Amino acid sequence: MADEAFSTALRRVQHTAEAMRENIARVLIGKLDVIDLLLVALLSDGHVLIEDMPGMGKTMLAKALARSLGATFHRVQGTPDLLPTDITGVSYFDQRHNEFTFRPGPIFTQILLVDEINRATPRTQSALLESMAERQVTVDRDTMLLPKPFLVLATQNPVELEGTFPLPEAQLDRFLLCLQPGYPSEDEEQAILHRFKQEDPLETLQPVVTAEQVLELQFVIRQVYWQPEVERYLLAIVRATREHPAVQLGISPRGTLALYRTCEAFAAMHGRDFVQPDDVKRLAPSVLAHRLLTTTRTRLRGKRHVEIITEIIQATPVPVEMIAPPPGSR
Repeated sequence: MADEAFSTALRRVQHTAEAMRENIARVLIGKLDVIDLLLVALLSDGHVLIEDMPGMGKTMLAKALARSLGATFHRVQGTPDLLPTDITGVSYFDQRHNEFTFRPGPIFTQILLVDEINRATPRTQSALLESMAERQVTVDRDTMLLPKPFLVLATQNPVELEGTFPLPEAQLDRFLLCLQPGYPSEDEEQAILHRFKQEDPLETLQPVVTAEQVLELQFVIRQVYWQPEVERYLLAIVRATREHPAVQLGISPRGTLALYRTCEAFAAMHGRDFVQPDDVKRLAPSVLAHRLLTTTRTRLRGKRHVEIITEIIQATPVPVEMIAPPPGSR
């Protein structure tokens, strides 16, 4: 009976992911892989950093996700004069009631888009650390919980460096995934012209799932089964980052757990109750690459973090004998 209930819940995860994928794809054309990874982050209760050029649809992607989810959405524009209180909120003296009153900032939402996060100062960037890690905000010694689910989508331009403040390693480690969507193909760009010729499809987008249902699905994916061989395969990839000659600081246990959770979500989205080695290989670059701190020589040579993760994956033996999950393993 327990297995039957889990199978039913697993089908619900798959159907919900398909519905959200199709709904978001009505607005964002040709980026199904990016949409899938965004849904993985949502089901894994993690945050996403998007590195791409301006005008690539990052804001539209965040809005489409919020509308498909029926969630609250706020946007913050990163600028050098942005203050921490502009994000978290501020207490002010209410003369009418003769007391201090807290005015919540935009962080009190379910989906928060921080556009060009690297244009905000380190002090303002750090205001997001507590909320991203603990889903709470502390202002004037008072701690307030954030709504659930809570997802931060942050964007940054990987080309412009003037007037920016690179995110420190501790901040990057808070992001579950780092995505680099890239330019659309010629056919996709032509489809974009036709799709937006008459009206903005975002305006008519309707919710296909509630926030409460997402919370239930986040619990379901935790029951996805791991074979010991696949777990050791994941650990071998992570531990290899700590010994790679091009890496100064390898993946932390938080990064290991991030890859673990995303693989569970990815498997459940595709209707499987167990994780395959291909899931680990598929997600490792997006989950691990941005967490690496490479050596000075590696940076001078221009070697990208994704290339290092790819090398490690190719050099790590893949478990070949796969057996079915044993009964009662969940």
